[in-house]
Amino acid sequence: MTAPSTRPVRKKVGNRPRSTPPGDPGARVAGAGGPPVEDGPRAPIRTRGLTKMYGDLVAVDHLDLEVQAGEIFGLLGQNGAGKTTTILMLLGLTEPTEGQARVVGLDPARRPLEVKRRVGYLPDAVGFYGDLSGRDNLRYTARLNRIPRDEAEEAIDEALEQVGLSARADDATDTYSRGMLQRLGIADALIKDPDVLILDEPTTAIDPLGVTEILDLLRALVRDRSMAILLSSHLLNQVQHVCDRIGIFAAGKLIGQGTMADLAKRFGEDAAHIEAEFETADDAAAGRVREVLAAIPGVTDVAAPARPSDPWTVTVRPAAEDARVRRAILAAATSTGLDLTSVRAIAPSLEELYRRAVERAAHGHARDVR
Repeated sequence: MTAPSTRPVRKKVGNRPRSTPPGDPGARVAGAGGPPVEDGPRAPIRTRGLTKMYGDLVAVDHLDLEVQAGEIFGLLGQNGAGKTTTILMLLGLTEPTEGQARVVGLDPARRPLEVKRRVGYLPDAVGFYGDLSGRDNLRYTARLNRIPRDEAEEAIDEALEQVGLSARADDATDTYSRGMLQRLGIADALIKDPDVLILDEPTTAIDPLGVTEILDLLRALVRDRSMAILLSSHLLNQVQHVCDRIGIFAAGKLIGQGTMADLAKRFGEDAAHIEAEFETADDAAAGRVREVLAAIPGVTDVAAPARPSDPWTVTVRPAAEDARVRRAILAAATSTGLDLTSVRAIAPSLEELYRRAVERAAHGHARDVR
C-alpha cells in the first residue's frame, strides 16, 4: 500500500465562481449598485437553529455550528445521534424543518447544486464502478462536474498523488482494499477543488495502518489547501487524534463543542491529575515522597505507583490549581532533596469527557421530563 503524498498541493481556482453569491447574508453592499463588501472572515459552514423533524421525532434540534477554513471539526456521536441528518441538510439533500444553514455562503435548501459544486463529500459507504480503473472513475466525476479535459487530467494526477494511489490508478477498483477505496473517495471529492470537505465515518472498517494514512491525509489537506473539513464519527480516539475542534452530538443536540481544553473545562471533573516521577531507592524514600506530596496545598489524594519505576499520581482540587501545584512539587523536591525526574499534567481523555457530557445531558433531559 502506497502512503499518501506529503508534497504541498498547489491550490487551483478551477472553473467555479469565487465571487460572493447574490443575496448572501454574509456580505453588505458598499453603495447603490456597488460590489459586495465583506464584513469579515466567514465560516464556510454555519448553521443557526437548524432543526429536522420526522413526524414527532426530532433528529436535529436547533443546531448552532460553525466550521472555519483551515480546521478539522469533528462531529462526534453514536449512531442515530443526528450527525448524518446534519450532513444531508448541509448538502441540500434534505430540507430543514426550521432554522438555516450556509455552506460557502450559500443556502443548501435553495441552491443545492451550487453547494455540491463547491463541497467535496465522502459518504460512509463510498461506491465506484468496479470494472473501471481509479483514474477512469475520477474522469467520470470530472465530466459530471463539467471540468475541461486538460484541467481535469491535471487535477486527477494531483489528487491521486495526494492520496497515495498513483501506482494503482490504472487498476480496476474492484481490486482495491477498503482503505484504498476510501482514499479514492477523498481524491474523488478533491477533483472539484472544494472549499469544504465533508466526511461521514471515513475510517469505518479500515485496518489501523489505513486509518493512520487517512487521518494524516486530512491534516495534509488542511495544511496545503486551507480547506474546512467536517468529519463525522463515533470513534473517539480518531476524532481526538486529528480534529482541531470537536462537537459532541447526543439525541439530536450539540451538547458541547470546542477544543479538547474547552471540553475539559466544561465537562471535566473539578480536579486535575498530575504525574510525578521520583527515583526512590527504598520504602523509606517512598514514604518521604508521599509525605511531601500530601503536604502541598490543593493536593487531595496521592496514589503510589505499582512499580518503583512508574510515576506517582497526584489529584488536585480545584482543577485551576494544577499549574501552581506542579510548581510546588518542583520546589518541594528541590528543598527536601528528593530526586524528581519528571512532572506533568494528565489531560482527560475524550472518552471520559464524552461520557460525562452525555450523562449530564441525559440527566438534564430527565429533569425536564419530570
